[in-house]
Amino acid sequence: MQRPRLYDHIVLLFGVFLMMGPLVVAITTSSFLPETIHREGMQLGWGGHAAETYWNVLTKKGGFSENITGILMTQNSLILGLGFAVGKIVVSMLAAYAIVYFRFPLASFFFWVIFATLLMPLEVRILPSYEVVQGLGMLNTYTGLILPLIASATGTFFFRQFFRSIPDELIEAARIDGAGPVRFFIDILVPLSKTMMAAIFIIMFVVGWNQYLWPTLMTTDETLYTLVRGIRQVMNVYVGANIPDYNEALAMAVLAMLPPALVIIIFQRMFIKGLVETEK
Repeated sequence: MQRPRLYDHIVLLFGVFLMMGPLVVAITTSSFLPETIHREGMQLGWGGHAAETYWNVLTKKGGFSENITGILMTQNSLILGLGFAVGKIVVSMLAAYAIVYFRFPLASFFFWVIFATLLMPLEVRILPSYEVVQGLGMLNTYTGLILPLIASATGTFFFRQFFRSIPDELIEAARIDGAGPVRFFIDILVPLSKTMMAAIFIIMFVVGWNQYLWPTLMTTDETLYTLVRGIRQVMNVYVGANIPDYNEALAMAVLAMLPPALVIIIFQRMFIKGLVETEK
């Protein structure tokens, strides 16, 4: 007996409720004054102060130097997210290309060494990474935030599997046409890898955008603060009778969610296609 589609829709609606419920509460609560939130907790109604709150988050200068705005933090988060995504794609593609097509001795061994770094998250190697960045004089710079982390075992693994699925006949045809390694990579592999690049771009952009620990350790300059750090700074104001600006913190959290959500919505078809496509 075929299962009624009503059950499927009930499950989907339940999943939407679980995923969107906290977001809706954050949006509605951000429209209230911080005193109301502090006194009554999270709100489901509409407080009427949304426009003022979001404008303050984007334009009001804050921090110890009184030079930080939400727009600047959004710019920093965008640079970090795009730097992570583009850098990891470039490095991963080149590494996978060398491992698959150059067939040098111990290629498989080096690949598994790269893959083994997945067992060592950033928190495990944060101190030696900091020492390297400090020794190179890259603290408080965009380069120091992006460059040490652009090597990606995940991206190398996906591109390696993708390149291995490309028919050998295509390689032979390229050789007959006189294509060298660089031309074969740029003219053939890169166009064929667009869907995979989109999938990796989404993953790495979200990873870079949501970084908190790494920018916290690598930067002391407030002009390099990201939105994720900004939320913490807003909440960390318990001094005397002062209370945190809960509404601005929630508004900043909503703003921090929008760019990754837009990237996923725009590239979702290519993301799914890049991860499940088998026919080349």
